[in-house]
Formats: sequence, C-alpha cells, structure tokens
Amino acid sequence: MTGVLVTGGTGKTGAALVDQLRDAGVPVRIASRHPATADPDAIRFDWADPSTHEAALRGMDRVFLVPPVESVDPLPLVEPFLRRARLSGVRRVVLLGSAIVLPNAPSALELAAQVRAEPGWVVLRASGFMQNFLRPHPLGERIHRLGEIRTAAGDGKVGWIDVRDIAASAAALLEDPEVRAGGGDFLLTGPESLSYGDTAKAITVHTGRRIRVRRIEPDEQAAAYRAAGLPAGFAAALATVEDGIRSGREDRVSTTVLDLTGLPPRTFARFVSEHGNEWRAK
Repeated sequence: MTGVLVTGGTGKTGAALVDQLRDAGVPVRIASRHPATADPDAIRFDWADPSTHEAALRGMDRVFLVPPVESVDPLPLVEPFLRRARLSGVRRVVLLGSAIVLPNAPSALELAAQVRAEPGWVVLRASGFMQNFLRPHPLGERIHRLGEIRTAAGDGKVGWIDVRDIAASAAALLEDPEVRAGGGDFLLTGPESLSYGDTAKAITVHTGRRIRVRRIEPDEQAAAYRAAGLPAGFAAALATVEDGIRSGREDRVSTTVLDLTGLPPRTFARFVSEHGNEWRAK
C-alpha cells in the first residue's frame, strides 16, 4: 500500500488536507493523539512516543508533517521520526512550517533545513492563519466575547492565508510524489497584506458589529497569552513576533497558491463572509 500519512490529521489544516486528498482518490492515514475510533484510516500518533511512529509510517510513501504545536524547540521530537521516514523510503515529506519565525527557536530552522536537504522533500512556509480569527484561538475568542482585537503589532501587516489554501497547496505536492518540487521551499500567503485594523474593519462591515483594536505592548500581550493557557516560553515568542509585525517584517505576498493549485487564494473579505456568524453579538 502507498498513500499519504497526515500528521496533525484532525487539526485545521490537516483535516482540510484529508478531505482534499480523499476527494482526489488518494489513500490517507490520519495520525493524531486522539484518533477517531470510527475512522478506519485513523491511527494513534504522538511525537513524544516514538513507538507510534513506525506503525504510522508503515506502507506510506508520502507524509504531511505538522511539527509539535506550542513548541519553540520541535527538532528533538521530530528528528527521530525523520530518520525513520528516510529508512522507510518515504519519497516526499511536506513540512508545514511558518513564514513568521519564532524568536529563540533555532531548531525550527534546522528542522526545515533537514527537510529541504532531502530530494523531493519540501517546506511550506505559511503566513498567519485567517482561522486565528475564529474560536477557540485566543484572538477569535476575544473578538467573539468582547468585540476587540488586542495586539502589539501596531499598524504592521500580514499576508493572512486561509488554511484551506494551505491544504490545497500541500495536496498539489502530495497527490503525485513525482511532481517537481522546485527548490523545496514555498512561501504561502493570501492575496493581500492586512493590518489588524484592516481585519477589524472587514469584520465590522460584514457583521454590523463594531470590532475595536486595542494596541498594547509586547509584555502585555505575552501575559494575555499566558492567561489564555499557552506555555510561558511560547507566549513570549508570540508576543515578540507581533513586535516584528509592527516593524513591517511580515508585510509580504506571494503567488505560490496560484502557482501550485491554479486557483487564487481566498481573500480575507471572502473568509469573513463565510464565517460572519462567528463574530455577531449573541
């Protein structure tokens, strides 16, 4: 048997990718810490438990790799899996990386470098997710409850991307492992860069509910993330990222989604129109 192992298969991007691969008739194996017992394609997978890695890889020749979430040091957990994938003869790994690099996270860069070094293996460097504006993400929760975006990013802009477009780009590389992968590195963004003020205005216009933007400092944002349950180191890193956005570091747009899929990426306005009920006052 050959097919695609989708790690993080029940997450936002993984679940969208599974749907697209199934629609294309590609066999999939859905790896997660809590697999659905009713799904014959689901299998238990835990980065911290290497005994689950071999069974997940068995018979698979392609992998969609989502590193451990909420970690600034993913390499120690992922490196043994990569070694096993090489020994298993995996022809293509598509790593979901980030265009927004967390500070003090050199192992994330080393992980991407190791993937790029293998022939046919590729890295997707995705910009900020539009789905962060939805619950249960802390940003989405705050918009829903308080009608407010609290940010340390000032007027800095991000090329927000819908996770469905990330999944479509990954599917284009995974459906056929013989598809050429170029230089092994792809920057994924939406069609435009938007500030948090721009996104608040778009939600306000569509829903009729006024969404405010409250500008704060990075240390305040780190405290807010900790209060939302994020680990302290990860919370601090995310807050520092927002300071980088304020400086203009993430204001960039690529054509990669169109190049890989033949379709333009979704606009934020379209995303808002599809999810308006998420933010309307109850």
